Amino acid sequence: MVVCKIKATLPGDLQRVWNLVTNVKDYSWRSDLSRTEILNQRQFIEYTLDGFPTTFTVDVWEPYSRWEFHMESTRITGRWTGTFQEAGSATQVEFTEAVTVKSKLFAPFAKLYLKRQQARFLADLTRALEG
Repeated sequence: MVVCKIKATLPGDLQRVWNLVTNVKDYSWRSDLSRTEILNQRQFIEYTLDGFPTTFTVDVWEPYSRWEFHMESTRITGRWTGTFQEAGSATQVEFTEAVTVKSKLFAPFAKLYLKRQQARFLADLTRALEG
């Protein structure tokens, strides 16, 4: 299992950051997605720019505090946890991904890939909050 964690203080109040991150319908700020599909209140699918799907099942929803879900694709299975905390007029976040790679070919690159994805997500999020 590969575990990657990223922490940041974001420019925006807690409610704004939470609403942007958890609004699956509005993925326009994400540079890595082509579309999303909401299956029901607990499940959604994100499609990469090349159309590769990952299904997410929400397990924990604590508004303005914690969002957790299980991730599943043909390449990986795992868990994503996001915590959110008010920091004055900003918001502190911590995003953790714990992933098991299904392909032995991808395994050596998994940690590097996850770190890159997390950095991209955080950069996209910061840009959206500043815009």
